[in-house]
Amino acid sequence: MEDKIISFLAYDGRIGITCIKTTNMVEEARKTHDLSPVATAAFGRLLTITALMAVEMKNKQDKITIEIKGNGPIGGMLTTANNIPEVKGYAINPYVDLPLNEFGKLDVGGAVGQDGYIHVIKDIGLKEPYIGVSNLTSGEIADDFTNYFVSSEQRQAAVALGVLVDKNGVREAGGYLITPMPDATDEDILNVEKGIFEAGAISKMLDEKLSLLDIAKKVTGDKNIKIIEDCKVPVYKCDCSKEKMAKALISVGKKELKDIIEEDGKAELVCHFCNKKYHFNKEELEEILKQIK
Repeated sequence: MEDKIISFLAYDGRIGITCIKTTNMVEEARKTHDLSPVATAAFGRLLTITALMAVEMKNKQDKITIEIKGNGPIGGMLTTANNIPEVKGYAINPYVDLPLNEFGKLDVGGAVGQDGYIHVIKDIGLKEPYIGVSNLTSGEIADDFTNYFVSSEQRQAAVALGVLVDKNGVREAGGYLITPMPDATDEDILNVEKGIFEAGAISKMLDEKLSLLDIAKKVTGDKNIKIIEDCKVPVYKCDCSKEKMAKALISVGKKELKDIIEEDGKAELVCHFCNKKYHFNKEELEEILKQIK
């Protein structure tokens, strides 16, 4: 089943909810970075919330970058996306391995750490990009972003993120983001809180093969929910190229590039986001050197 993002309105437009399935996207990231099971769960959750936030942007050239830096052994993670959303990223330590937590689940909080921060940059065509920062609260990522929305974007939100991993890779991945509108009533919010509680974990609902529409109805408690957009498909996609890598070589400076030419006569650059290798021979490096003022 293909990945999908569907946006809904519940309670006559007073509650917004976006549901997402990201199984294929997270599996692609797992294979690209050879992620351990706990790194897959942590990084998969970050990719999922990145996609959910990316579709809120209006234009294709808009860009969101999210960094999570905690005191856990994964060392930090970074993702970036446009509004399609095409998402990419990396974890500093993709091979981190930890025992299961006290509930018998992958210990995402232990891998990420509880002491650290979320750093969000939204480049949405304004003179200056929007920058938001908030502290980590649990390292479980969904809780951390619920806190981020309140403390940095001054909006109430409910976030659920889940990644199920088995011996074959990613079995299910997805999540939802619920935002009350300004005219939401106390009763609406109580209904949603009750729906979230009764629905249980997002990973369980995905594993039971519930559709995104069924999940939206279940967590909001509104059977008459309306679909407002369902044409978005999140993908893991890197836009690196040899031209971009050449610009990276220009940025190292004249002296350093001369040293590389004289000592090695070649260069190999590896993309952080997709692990693709780019090779430059001596002649190519000398051409790049000519471009440095």
